[in-house]
Amino acid sequence: MHSDRAAIKFSIIQLAILRPTMSSKRRLQRLVILLPLLLTLGPAEAALPLGFGGGTIPSLAPMLERVVPAVVNISTVTRIEAADHPLLRDPIFRHFFELPEEHRRRENDSLGSGIIVDAKRGLVLSNHHVIAKADEIKVRLHDGRTLNATLIGSDPETDVAVMRIPARGLAALPFADSDSLKVGDFVVAIGNPFGLSQTVTSGIVSGLGRTGLGIEGYESFIQTDASINPGNSGGPLVNLRGELVGMNTAILAPGGGNIGIGFAIPTNMARAIMEQIVEHGAVRRGLFGVSVQDLTPELAGALGIRDWDGAVVTSVERGSSAQDAGLREGDVILVVNGRAIRDSSDLRNQFGLLRVGESVALEVVRKGKRRRLVGTIADPYRDFLPGERLSPSLAGALLGELDREEGVAAVPVGRVEPNSPAWEAGLREGDRILQVNGKRVRGLRDIATRLRRSKGLFSLRIQRGDELILIARR
Repeated sequence: MHSDRAAIKFSIIQLAILRPTMSSKRRLQRLVILLPLLLTLGPAEAALPLGFGGGTIPSLAPMLERVVPAVVNISTVTRIEAADHPLLRDPIFRHFFELPEEHRRRENDSLGSGIIVDAKRGLVLSNHHVIAKADEIKVRLHDGRTLNATLIGSDPETDVAVMRIPARGLAALPFADSDSLKVGDFVVAIGNPFGLSQTVTSGIVSGLGRTGLGIEGYESFIQTDASINPGNSGGPLVNLRGELVGMNTAILAPGGGNIGIGFAIPTNMARAIMEQIVEHGAVRRGLFGVSVQDLTPELAGALGIRDWDGAVVTSVERGSSAQDAGLREGDVILVVNGRAIRDSSDLRNQFGLLRVGESVALEVVRKGKRRRLVGTIADPYRDFLPGERLSPSLAGALLGELDREEGVAAVPVGRVEPNSPAWEAGLREGDRILQVNGKRVRGLRDIATRLRRSKGLFSLRIQRGDELILIARR
């Protein structure tokens, strides 16, 4: 995007504060901004602040006294292998100068925010990017206590993470219905910007249902003008009743500065993701088997539809749940489970929150007539094989048949149960196994034979997103 007077490039920025360790402070000239920022959301029926202490001056203080104890500061430690000079990796050089053999490690500390949402169970909600790849997670409460947190699970697609801390003397924020928000509602953001704990900023809801920003896989952001800064990521956006309406995530800014355009994850989305993570340790998204596109004015005219809201079905996968439900190419999906669909991104978000086996009630327009269809979300791993059938080392993982993406043959990994042998071996959902014990895989039978002959699993080379990872077992 560009301004009218100057070519200023704007970018979506997710930020958190990175703090150098004592050993590296002398080498760093400034703080490195790494993790995402916060956003704010607003309530549907917000009112102006009430008088404080019986006076006539409006104040948010009474509400904040209830809310602030549920906002926490999150610090993480990530250990990274230090990059040595090539000479330092030469064993003769190291022996001559009597250098130690152990690998040097560098620790990065980062700061973010979090929200206590269940005091009895000690559940803390934050952003995935705040705790991603962290080796240690610590939570500092409003009363000064610092607690070790256990990561229950996280979902990079929605940037939601759930942690557990000891449930003693905690305060929690109540959830509000983020679907009831309206543009213009007052909202308040609380967090840990630049390490300044319990900082409060206020504003209004500037927009709803923001998509297409490229921040996350599933987007339906609340836009706010409340001031957001590095370290606010994962903090709450509350209405004037002190109810949680969103979780701050990112800002739109030139050069990393705050210009009052922030984005927050709506609580209805965050809560649905949190419930799946608490129940399963991860999000179990299903498969419906339909491709859609936005309904343009030209398409609406050709299909005889007056309104432009909805998503047009462009293809239906053969044998899929969508085909079983009766969907056809050219249908316009208007409603899913009672919720009106604005466009294709909105539809994708709705399907992304549905669980495997959950029923889907659709309202569609076909040839000018409104129809009701019912389907079921299918398990995308229904044809995958349990890893224990190949080897005890792979128990707890679901493995698919050999596939070829971009010409590279690999075995896809489905769900992986936390703390199972496959999990301990380093496998995660979405991985693609390229090599086992140093040799390329040619299918599931090949993996089983190789592990049986070598009497165990010693190494895995996998593709995880755009990364190639070698995992060696000790």
